[in-house]
Amino acid sequence: MENSKSNTSLKIMVLVLLMLLLGSVFYIFKLKNETTTLTTEVSSVKTEKENVMKDLQNLKDTYDAAIAENTSMSDELIAERQKVVGLMAQLEKSKGDASSLAKYKQQFLDLQTKMKGLMQQVDVLKKENQVLTTNLDSTKVVLSDSKNYNQVLVGQNEELSKTVEKGSKLSLLNLKTATFKLRSSGKQIETDKASRVDMLKISFTIAENSIAKSGDKTYYVQVIDSKSNVLGDKVTTNFGDKSLTYSFTSAVKYENKTVDVSKELKGKDFASGTYFVNVFDKSELVSKSTFTLR
Repeated sequence: MENSKSNTSLKIMVLVLLMLLLGSVFYIFKLKNETTTLTTEVSSVKTEKENVMKDLQNLKDTYDAAIAENTSMSDELIAERQKVVGLMAQLEKSKGDASSLAKYKQQFLDLQTKMKGLMQQVDVLKKENQVLTTNLDSTKVVLSDSKNYNQVLVGQNEELSKTVEKGSKLSLLNLKTATFKLRSSGKQIETDKASRVDMLKISFTIAENSIAKSGDKTYYVQVIDSKSNVLGDKVTTNFGDKSLTYSFTSAVKYENKTVDVSKELKGKDFASGTYFVNVFDKSELVSKSTFTLR
């Protein structure tokens, strides 16, 4: 009888120990899985942070290369580059959690969009500079050493003439483009949605200049869409050895006073993206601006 009780107690103890062992194994297995999952998440966030930092570095390198071109947009490019550098510093100090990383990724995308627009403008400037450089090279005059004295006098006269000419040139201000949808009633509704736009209204101001030559002036306006197409009339005209394809002309009677100029350009099937508006006085670019349709 006592042996039977002893065997029963032993079995109960063995069963209790077995249950404790199984519980320990289950807890260890669960803890291992949670640790593996956490390690995977941390590794994933770390990799994503490194990728965003790499993208920002590429963005900074792009700005560095553009700034080295030393165009008239250098100040704007430097300002945007500083934003990139600042975001890189913030990302470096961040804890790297998924929430803050998503915020940094969105900021990067915004900066990248801005950069693409600026790079398009830089490309336009580079092309214009190449044309100017070619024209300057083709018009260089070599004078002999025996004419050095006359060359100095001519040079002084030229500088004086340039100073007077520069002061007498008309300045164009506030070049703007508004985009509209035209109703059948003739009502104009302003919109920036490409599929709805069927008219552009381009305006600018000719500044007052008392020493400028008064009389009739003709400006050539060139509108280039996001696909590098010239809109409007697409007429090509030559000014000496230079040619210009323009969208329309604007004739102005200038009497040395401020003049506001506005003209409409109708069209259809406008593409989304960044547009470039250039105003020329014959072959000379005197004003430019951009606008974007979504």
